[in-house]
Amino acid sequence: MADSPVRLESQIVNCEQCPRLRDHCREVARVKRRAYLDCDYWGRPVPGFGDQQARVLIVGLAPGAHGANRTGRVFTGDRSGDWLYRALWQTGFANQPTSLDRGDGLRLNDAWVSASVRCAPPGNRPLPAEIAACRPFLAREVALLRRVRVVVALGRIAFDNCLTLAREAGGVAARASFPFAHDRQHPPTGGGPVLISSYHPSQQNTSTGRLTEAMLRAVFERARSILRA
Repeated sequence: MADSPVRLESQIVNCEQCPRLRDHCREVARVKRRAYLDCDYWGRPVPGFGDQQARVLIVGLAPGAHGANRTGRVFTGDRSGDWLYRALWQTGFANQPTSLDRGDGLRLNDAWVSASVRCAPPGNRPLPAEIAACRPFLAREVALLRRVRVVVALGRIAFDNCLTLAREAGGVAARASFPFAHDRQHPPTGGGPVLISSYHPSQQNTSTGRLTEAMLRAVFERARSILRA
């Protein structure tokens, strides 16, 4: 049977491959955070979101326990998402600067947002085996997004995961040839898209000033300039 976005989304949402992650997501959805006691938590694996004709693919780490694990949409309902979607709006990839819930009217233009792991991990730290188990979903996503010219990897784990995916497809040289740094453009590998590495808009980075709004916006300005070339 040929793959399709609908089939892939259904398989992601119903995935039960990683018991540790599924148990954690369900427990967070049951207990809830005090601020969200009246919310119905999603509590399931979170699919990607965006424009299926996208030329820019954005890959993060994993759903936030009280963000995407609550709202059911990647990078939605927490501060990391606030930073990401504001930057996408500022650079023309989104129709609005906020992402609150799945019914808020947000649309992405020429961009698709995904994650390395589809379930919220304890302590925001997925295990290597869990990242590997989820990687085929990202590979299928890439195959379905046929127009992608730029991949933006948010954080070192997402960056390493993208490199592993490319290596498995037969298109990446030694890992040392691709040093991680913020807003660094890496050449296409094996005829694939350009890869841009970026700091993740986590609170650990944004609250300390390691990542500023201008720095994050510059990443997507770079992606925009590559599309124009």
